[in-house]
Amino acid sequence: MIGNIRIKLSDLVLSFSKALDFVNPKVANHHLRVAVIASEIAKESGLSRQDINDIFLASAIHDIGAFSEHERINALEFEIKNPHLHAERGYLLIKDFDMYPAISKLIRYHHIPWKGGEGCRFDGEEIPVGGHIIHLADRVEVLIDKQQEILSQKKKVVDAIKSRSNNIFVPDLVEVFENLSAKESFWFDAVSPEIDQIISDRNVLPDAELNMNELINIAKIFSHIIDYRSPFTTVHSAGVSAVATLLAQMIGFSEIECKMMSVAGYLHDIGKLAVPSEILEKPARLSDEEFNIMKSHVYHSYRILEAVSGLDIINTWASFHHERMDGKGYPFHIKGGELPIGSRIIAVADVFTAITEDRPYRKGMSGEDALKIIEDMAKNNGLDKSIVDVAIAYFRHLNDVRLDAQLKAGEEYVAVKQFVG
Repeated sequence: MIGNIRIKLSDLVLSFSKALDFVNPKVANHHLRVAVIASEIAKESGLSRQDINDIFLASAIHDIGAFSEHERINALEFEIKNPHLHAERGYLLIKDFDMYPAISKLIRYHHIPWKGGEGCRFDGEEIPVGGHIIHLADRVEVLIDKQQEILSQKKKVVDAIKSRSNNIFVPDLVEVFENLSAKESFWFDAVSPEIDQIISDRNVLPDAELNMNELINIAKIFSHIIDYRSPFTTVHSAGVSAVATLLAQMIGFSEIECKMMSVAGYLHDIGKLAVPSEILEKPARLSDEEFNIMKSHVYHSYRILEAVSGLDIINTWASFHHERMDGKGYPFHIKGGELPIGSRIIAVADVFTAITEDRPYRKGMSGEDALKIIEDMAKNNGLDKSIVDVAIAYFRHLNDVRLDAQLKAGEEYVAVKQFVG
């Protein structure tokens, strides 16, 4: 029996923030550097600890609505074309996260120009100062050339920001930034490889712990980031989570274990953030080299989730879903006897869900064909036969649950689809 697990929101945000930047080496640690800069500006501006925490958290995931590699690279340009698309998507993704309601608005308005004071409101709503702080910090970060010595860039960056004061940026915040820029330590922090230590020293992350329902909600949010990268996988993780949770119930898992299974299902493909979109969406068989890159996604899933204290069991369930009972899976080649039963459940749920979905290279299979695939995989020691037997016996019920979960996920996708550029 597994007791309740304890997950710190700060650990999860830091890990997921880094995962968002896996899409391309050019954006490595972009979110966290913006968070460090923004929190320093917020502190120097005399904001409350709560406001500083909110600004840090929002900064750490501010581009959460930029799904594609192209969008993320485009966001590094100082003058972004139509930045409000990804800002609005980010807002829609997390607006229902009850723990920190202020964060979604900070993300929604992190590209609003000041325009001599007009930017204090947008569409009749007051813009929180944190949104303008994140905007300023974000643009400071993209102006920095990470390949060049930092102090020699100071004047160029400061001048670029000052020249846009009162038009793009809030004058008072520009003045705060200019004062901070006099400190060499500000610039060294902005590019330091020791970003985790800087964040820890500043104590700008809340110590809040998540209960299981909150953890499920955050996992669900990140499943959207993973799945929305391709129109063929927009509801995949929702299906895997629902099927895996029901299989776990049927096999006798406890209530808390079933909730953990739900989280594992939502996060099982988080490592795909490191896989280029052209591979995810290729309408033909992958080359050997492309398949090797695809294989890496479960390794990245493992390393991303490994950084979150308390997520150990969920991590093994989620990240071992391409291991096989005969030890010929990947990336760790764990054999059946050593493979946790939770991992075996996710593996069956993943295959069950994937083969019934349309993909760029094939149409989804019918129930009878899908059953034959998982049955053959069990016979060939790919999947756990005992779990496959349960899936076959209750195929119709499992499929109904999958369809219902994916229908609801599809409705959520429709809400952001209009903002997909």
